[in-house]
Amino acid sequence: MNEYCSLANFYDRIMCDNDYEAWADYFVKMFSRMGAEPKTILDLACGTGIITCLLAEKGYELIGVDVSPDMLMEANARAAEGKFSVAPMFINQDLRELDLYGTSDAAICSFDGFNYIPPEELAGVFKRVSYFVQPGGVFIFDVNTEAKFRKMDGMTYIDEDEDFFCAWRTDYYEEERECVYGVDIFRRTGKLWERTSEEHVEYTPDLAAISAMLSENGFENVRLFGELSFEAPGNDEDRVFICCRRKG
Repeated sequence: MNEYCSLANFYDRIMCDNDYEAWADYFVKMFSRMGAEPKTILDLACGTGIITCLLAEKGYELIGVDVSPDMLMEANARAAEGKFSVAPMFINQDLRELDLYGTSDAAICSFDGFNYIPPEELAGVFKRVSYFVQPGGVFIFDVNTEAKFRKMDGMTYIDEDEDFFCAWRTDYYEEERECVYGVDIFRRTGKLWERTSEEHVEYTPDLAAISAMLSENGFENVRLFGELSFEAPGNDEDRVFICCRRKG
């Protein structure tokens, strides 16, 4: 796996158009709609910790978990500049091997973190998440849909600044149900430019299978919503939110 190594230094600049405040507010509103009042939140695949820190600024106690140490370096740097009643904690772990010291009142995952988990491993990850969410606690995450991957097939995206140039090439393989992002990053080092490359693979979600896996691995009241919506998703939705509650 070579995701989010060189890219980590530039990730926030590339993704600066994301409305992170809207995402953080959505989680808070969804907690309320689900009748939850969490104090502690587990932020899975937290990346550079923007959502983690936004929720911590709202008074929640956060634990961020991510497989990329480079992304977590950015997250820790961000948290060091924040103002919190309780500073977030960051842990370097693969979600497939999640192993914490206690439980949280809620778990979240944002920006398609679960698309990176191979379908045959999702049930095991849901089971591990259930170990670290209190009975009655909520679990909210999103997935990119096949409709979105189809739209992205064959597309190229360019991001640049005075000291970096980044090109994304996207291919969707329908038979394998995989969306592959080839990423080339050019970083200025003095008068020269250094090139590094990464490959990212996201897997097409089977929403019915995900709902069944959640029900079979510790969760109940599974509901699907459109992107940042409280309505059922449309047929051509780019992103779907999945909300459920820990059994018990």
